[in-house]
Amino acid sequence: MYIEEQQLEEIAGQYRVLKAPDVSKPHSGTDPAVSEKVSEMLSDIESRGLDAVRQYARDLDGWTGTDLEIPINTLKQSAGQLSEELCRALELGVEHTRAFAEASRSHLLDFEVEITPGLVCGQRYIPVQRVGAYLPAGRLPILTSAAMTIGVAKAAGVPSVIACTPPQFGADPNPAILYTTYLANADRVFALGGVQALAAMAFGLLGDMPVDMLVGAGNAWVTEAKRQLFGRVGIDLLAGPSEVAVIADESADPEIVAADLLGQAEHGPSSPAALITTSQALAEAVMEIIPRQLEGLATRDIAGPAWRDYGLVVVADNDYVAARLADHIAPEHLEVQAQDLEFFRTNLLHYGSLFLGSWSTVAYSDKGISGTNHVLPTGKTARFGAGLSVGRFLRPLTYQRTERSATRALGEPVAVISEHEGFVAHQATATLRLALVKESRGNNDRGD
Repeated sequence: MYIEEQQLEEIAGQYRVLKAPDVSKPHSGTDPAVSEKVSEMLSDIESRGLDAVRQYARDLDGWTGTDLEIPINTLKQSAGQLSEELCRALELGVEHTRAFAEASRSHLLDFEVEITPGLVCGQRYIPVQRVGAYLPAGRLPILTSAAMTIGVAKAAGVPSVIACTPPQFGADPNPAILYTTYLANADRVFALGGVQALAAMAFGLLGDMPVDMLVGAGNAWVTEAKRQLFGRVGIDLLAGPSEVAVIADESADPEIVAADLLGQAEHGPSSPAALITTSQALAEAVMEIIPRQLEGLATRDIAGPAWRDYGLVVVADNDYVAARLADHIAPEHLEVQAQDLEFFRTNLLHYGSLFLGSWSTVAYSDKGISGTNHVLPTGKTARFGAGLSVGRFLRPLTYQRTERSATRALGEPVAVISEHEGFVAHQATATLRLALVKESRGNNDRGD
């Protein structure tokens, strides 16, 4: 997250940067070598089919099984490998995420409206028919990804949702991910990771039709595969490194602010974290506390470089300037730990998800407990995009129904516009109908 000062002329001189990122430019998230290799893999899998998928699974995932599919009963039984406490937490995350998704769905309503006498237009929300969800399981697996992808798709009414999650090298997939996948009601699940998983779902190699849409986070390889498959299938978004920004005033607790910044920095060494504050004292306190908190973190080798290279601290003159700066960087996650929460709720425009008040933290959403989705736009794409939700799995399809009585009101202007454009066939579709109505009216005038 960077500040391009030339784009902020209207608030020039009303903020001070105390810590800027140490790297010279934003992390691009793309690598030409990765792009080339992914392209080769997709072409190979499309050509050789499931044989290529199995080969990549053996070579890259350490898969040693005979069947890629994991039976539903195995998913359910994976709870036996987990503590009761973890099972309850995962169940609560799926329950809360489903509840928010179902509430969201209930507010997306079909409708009809009569635009002019004889012309009725309407809209129906039709779910995507087949979705493929990718559930990553790296060094620090996100256990609730299934709730955010599979569970939300099901709440939207998607009939078929299949999922892929990589095996742990030489072993079965993560049991907590498998159990959450069961709770989220996946139709079919496969022990398959990386590019080969996305390709298998997109090309229809897993005993099902090709999916219409791919969702779920992943590493640079997974993101590049989604980029190259987009158009053949739909995708949720192209996510880069996880981001967090905190807006805070003098009322905020610097220990909490520091902890929340590091809470997202531990996602990866290129995960940006930004503090925008109206208090110089708070800014200095947070910058002093972060090194101390890092000393006690098991993930300091990840969070430390992220803060060093991508950390940002800005002091703003007032709340308006703070909000303007936050909109400029358009972060994935945006926390507000300030007194006037309503001002920020109503004035902030660009963010993936907003966390209001010191008792809110991104981790509550990351782990599925707050109910909102953690698949969110990064890299300033929150300026024009939004996170995964039931709405992304629904297509608002329009229709229209025109009565004969509306033909003159619609046909005459369409004929005029078409003639002016030179679209004579378009013009004819209107004039033919106008002639039929005129002829019928003349017949009626003669008493026919």
